[in-house]
Amino acid sequence: MAELLPPEMLSYILSFLPLSDQKEASLVNRAWYYAAQNALRELDVRYNIPVASASLTSIKSLSRRHVSCVSLADVDSSSDCSDVLQSISYYLGPHLQSLSLGGGTLTQASFIGLVTSCPGLRVLDLSGCNSLFMSGMLLAQPEIVQKVRDALAGLRDLNLSNLRSLADASFNQLASCAPKLERLSLARCHIAFDPYISLPAQQDSSTVFSFRNLLHFLKERAGHLLALDLSGTGLNPMGLQALGQVVGLRLQELTLRSCRDISNEAVATLCRQQRGLTSLDLSGCSELADGALLAVSRGLQGLRHLRMEKLQRLTDAGFLALHRLQELRSLDIAECCLVNGRELVKALEFPKGPLPHLASLRLAYCSLLKDASVVSLAQGPLRSSLKLLDLSSCMSLTDSSLLAISANLPLLTILRLAWCKEITDSGLLGLVECGEEKDKGPKLSRNFGDMGFFPPQLPPEPLAPHESPSQEAPNKQPRASLLMLRALQELDLTACNKLTDISLTKVLRFPYLKQLSLSLLPELTDTGLVAVAKGCPGLEHLALSHCNHLSDQGWAQAARCWPRLRHLNLSSCNQLTEETLVTIGKACRRLKVLDVSLCQGISMAAVERLQTQLPQVTCLHSRFVGGADLTVSL
Repeated sequence: MAELLPPEMLSYILSFLPLSDQKEASLVNRAWYYAAQNALRELDVRYNIPVASASLTSIKSLSRRHVSCVSLADVDSSSDCSDVLQSISYYLGPHLQSLSLGGGTLTQASFIGLVTSCPGLRVLDLSGCNSLFMSGMLLAQPEIVQKVRDALAGLRDLNLSNLRSLADASFNQLASCAPKLERLSLARCHIAFDPYISLPAQQDSSTVFSFRNLLHFLKERAGHLLALDLSGTGLNPMGLQALGQVVGLRLQELTLRSCRDISNEAVATLCRQQRGLTSLDLSGCSELADGALLAVSRGLQGLRHLRMEKLQRLTDAGFLALHRLQELRSLDIAECCLVNGRELVKALEFPKGPLPHLASLRLAYCSLLKDASVVSLAQGPLRSSLKLLDLSSCMSLTDSSLLAISANLPLLTILRLAWCKEITDSGLLGLVECGEEKDKGPKLSRNFGDMGFFPPQLPPEPLAPHESPSQEAPNKQPRASLLMLRALQELDLTACNKLTDISLTKVLRFPYLKQLSLSLLPELTDTGLVAVAKGCPGLEHLALSHCNHLSDQGWAQAARCWPRLRHLNLSSCNQLTEETLVTIGKACRRLKVLDVSLCQGISMAAVERLQTQLPQVTCLHSRFVGGADLTVSL
């Protein structure tokens, strides 16, 4: 009997097939069917249902799949919307576990009718539904409250973000219907922070949502609430201290993005009060500096996820105690412009570090980051765990960083190098100057020959007609190319404008790659595009904007290899014409999002024909197509 493939490989193969073909494949190999079923059970699919009469047939068919996650946008009071809500209530309601009603002008009657038909709800998203809370009298009738309470008895996650009309009375009524609530988002809500927050609440307001009322809620639910999001609410140091002091409150996740008034001292106090935090987001809290990161490192030793983006006062000195966060899985310090990485490297070096579980590191827009720091991180503390590395817009980085990444981080699944303009073909190909390898041992990595890429003791390949001797760089020797990163699923090379077909045709061969950006590569031609298509057949997201050497003929050859494309960006590709849209209509039947803005050779009529041919395309950007005149008249 032939050896069965691993379940992960079987799931990947089956994902290319429609469900009916997956069942047929199970007749050939029984393990295929079981792998497919496991993959489907693990996949949390959210269905975005348009509020239109055309959705009624689809809703009925979805009922046979026992769909559990549904999202509706722009709900209004129209008859079509009423029909859609009634259809969802009847066909999908009994199985729904997650419901999103973000935005729109939802009425109380529609909300109650829909929610009471979903007895198994675990997640409810009402973000931006201001019309529902405008009157301040939501769920004011006792008989209605009992129906909603029965339906939301198992609710665990409630999203009330972006509500400018939220008030104490409506919040309390809704919260009382969800006694098992574990996660609450109030991001960007209008919360009144008054100086008497320690006093008990006197009366529920029907016009204002007060922090005093929120504290009262937290005290009541202290034993159950695990996650709280107060991003963009104007939370001040006194309020943060009061929150941390709530008796019995043991938060695991706290998000405070863009709470610009909180201080280093307030964060230090929080870390002493809430030591059980496993996820903390302080991004955009502009008053925070090194003291905040030091306090987090010393006080939250069970922390797994830390985000501190856009902290303009944070320097490398803040990383001195980072090694204490031995459970850390992800670290995001993007847009911290004073961080150069040297102290980060020292903090993770033996005997202090490394952080054994760190899988995600975002250093995007850290403009002071240099090759030496990236090379040290790759060669040392991160090589055995890192899966996501974001170095976008670190413009000082060169091929040296890419060579170290390729040679030492084999587990990477996501690599972002957008706007790293010093990266060249040599970096992707793994070529280094002979002098650079002096006293460093063999010039060919141990695994390099296994790929058949630049095999030793063979003469170089003959130059292509468009290649010059200087491009082939005979004084360079092969080391580790990007091909070493065989697990890559996402690669961003946007605006790495020194890259050409020379490297792209030889290196971009990743069968598992799902997302690729080659936008703003002026030297990318049809030759490179076709080679990428053959080497990366599983792409679902592809960005090629401002690639002006691509033609209809090249796209026609490449598109045949990409039947799974869902998101495609071809904006400002001026050589493309309506023929490309015809090709897309035939070859990319799964497409959902397409951008052909500023394509001079494509007319609006052609765009409309494509929309008719591919009705499943829900987002089609076509601004200024057909060579529209963009001059401004004053």
